[in-house]
Amino acid sequence: MKKVFCIGELLIDFIAENQGNDLSKANLFTKKAGGAPANVACAIAKLGGLSKFIGCVGPGQFGSFLLGVLEDNHVDISLAQRSKSFTTLAFVSIADDGERDFVFSRGADKKLKYDSSIKNSFQDNIIHFGSATALLGGDLEAAYGRYFFDALTQGSFISFDPNFRADLWKEGEKIFIKKCMPFIQKAHLCKFSLEEAQLLSGKTDLEECCGVLHEVGAKIITITLGSEGTFLSTENSKQTIPSIPVVPVDTTGAGDSFIGCLLYQISLLHDPMEILEDTDQLAEMVKVANKAGALTTTNFGAIPSLPNLEQLQAV
Repeated sequence: MKKVFCIGELLIDFIAENQGNDLSKANLFTKKAGGAPANVACAIAKLGGLSKFIGCVGPGQFGSFLLGVLEDNHVDISLAQRSKSFTTLAFVSIADDGERDFVFSRGADKKLKYDSSIKNSFQDNIIHFGSATALLGGDLEAAYGRYFFDALTQGSFISFDPNFRADLWKEGEKIFIKKCMPFIQKAHLCKFSLEEAQLLSGKTDLEECCGVLHEVGAKIITITLGSEGTFLSTENSKQTIPSIPVVPVDTTGAGDSFIGCLLYQISLLHDPMEILEDTDQLAEMVKVANKAGALTTTNFGAIPSLPNLEQLQAV
């Protein structure tokens, strides 16, 4: 089994209760652990995989709480760092259909320092670049770029999820697109939402989106489509793989659960690069990953809702 290194933010999600989709009306919040790379690491570990988190949290009880959640979910946190800056916060509201609205308050996540001693550990393993905040500058972006170079030179299987958040970029969408391109060019697996695929490609049609992104260099593209499933595209095959019917209550972490489950399955291969040539096996893996994403939407909070292997195999 290969190790999966997940690089990026670990933060506190303050989830507003009983207010629809308008944070201005929220009075009561519940504290949850969050951050896309941390969610992916937990998704892998809960299924029985080997995941390691690389990121930075703040001092005090919030930082300890977050690292404790990862440890409780069997994620290796030996590469996590702590900063003097406050732990990053996200305020989240959830509409009746499970969709989310975010407001971020950035802190320690951007203080991650590059650790050159990690490089050799990347060899022949899987590296997931899935941070929502890593391209926003600071130490984290610098470290992110250097770890990306390390993954390339060590023969790692590279996964990329841009995790676009409009609230973080506002008028900077062109900068976001430019910064994503090197990752798309070199990644073996790219996971996008429909919004991200359209934004990054400049197209609206799914096949045209994938055509542009394959031209950039993406080898495997998955575009998650919510209840409709996932559009899977390789250079030789394009298909929509359906999901399972569920009643969603909170879509937070569904995409992270999907990519976590997909990476877990790839980590079981003797050589993860095998999946680049086996479209049939890849399609079966995406089918299973769709189930993981769907199950995650049936409860509140990303990490507590991630399925374990027994739950996944029961549907």
